[in-house]
Amino acid sequence: MARNAPSPKPPPAAPVTVTGEGGRPPLPLRPPLSSGRLIGVDLARGLAMFGMYAAHVGPEPSEGGVLGFLMETARGRSSALFAVLAGFSLVIITGRPRPRTGRAGRQAVGRIVLRALVLVAVGFALAALDTSVDVILAYYGLTFLAVLPLYRLSAKALAIAAAVGALVLPQMLYMIHQSIDEGRWADIVISWDPLARITDTDGLLDLLFTGEYPVLTWAPFMIAGMAVARLDLTRARIRSGLALTGAALAVLGYGGSWLALRLVPNAGAAIAAATDGGSPSSAWWSDAVGEPVTHTPVWLLVAAPHSQTTASILGNTGVALVVLALCLIATARMPRFTRLTTPVCAVGAMSLTAYVLHIIAIRVLGTDSQDFPELPVLLGFIAAAMLLAWAWSRVFRRGPLEYLLHTTTRLARHIR
Repeated sequence: MARNAPSPKPPPAAPVTVTGEGGRPPLPLRPPLSSGRLIGVDLARGLAMFGMYAAHVGPEPSEGGVLGFLMETARGRSSALFAVLAGFSLVIITGRPRPRTGRAGRQAVGRIVLRALVLVAVGFALAALDTSVDVILAYYGLTFLAVLPLYRLSAKALAIAAAVGALVLPQMLYMIHQSIDEGRWADIVISWDPLARITDTDGLLDLLFTGEYPVLTWAPFMIAGMAVARLDLTRARIRSGLALTGAALAVLGYGGSWLALRLVPNAGAAIAAATDGGSPSSAWWSDAVGEPVTHTPVWLLVAAPHSQTTASILGNTGVALVVLALCLIATARMPRFTRLTTPVCAVGAMSLTAYVLHIIAIRVLGTDSQDFPELPVLLGFIAAAMLLAWAWSRVFRRGPLEYLLHTTTRLARHIR
């Protein structure tokens, strides 16, 4: 009969061993999934932040060469990575590996709701600065609320939900866009929307359907991140599987779009007409294709990062999973690399502060309205973010805005 192997005063994190019958070697019992901070996630979030910097102040992809390719790669895919990691954070707050229940569960839900409302408010405040940046925070905040009812689901159920969302929601959004083009109901909704009146925008209609990051097609990214957070990422096999899954999704999304655009007769001409002279040759992976002026069914074959199609969601999610998996693998296997990337991880750990400050810097410096050397500006933004985040993290546990957000969401402790 099995008995506990003798082990005087084992450390808390040490795995427990059980001696098998008949003198067989002891069998290790896997420790429970940790809910502690994963450095690789902070690294991925820091890289996503730098990708956003590249999209907002970096050189134009049209410059070509290696630099142009890197700038094009950052566009859309960095915000998708950020959305995936936002879903990861949602699960951390509501309970990982198992969702919190009872009063603790209700308080966790309350924290998410308060966090979402703060992000919406900050997002509209930053948009009021009138920079050239399509501020993403309000979209993220509303997406938090949209996916919150799924927080109790398992990794498998969340993965299925993300896949179904990627397949169905872009088609729904396309039909909604068509109905907006054909009727006046959008104007009626805007006129009755208090958020639209307060913010002098299209309000909920913009956040849900017509904006740069509509909740309807960005929810799958966040749900995918929730599914990843349910996995035991301390296991090498899980990390490798995550990388392979991401690579497969990227090939399916971008490769499927490339193939479809060549098999469908006159697809390139239809896309060029819909985008008023866009570049159909890059529609399978690049925003150089432009935005549709008129909505045509062929657009659903495009995989450009901001095209809001099934192919783009699959491809962008795949890239996000590959980047996250590589960050997790690197920080788990290479301690020296982890030490060298500490400033990047520090930026990732206080990403809200880093995002807000870079929008304010764009407004103060006027980088989107004056002639600045783009590459030096981008490198300066990245260097400043790393230096400030690293110095702050040496003294404080949270970034300044992260601390304010944490303090605000602590109001949820009054929930019974």
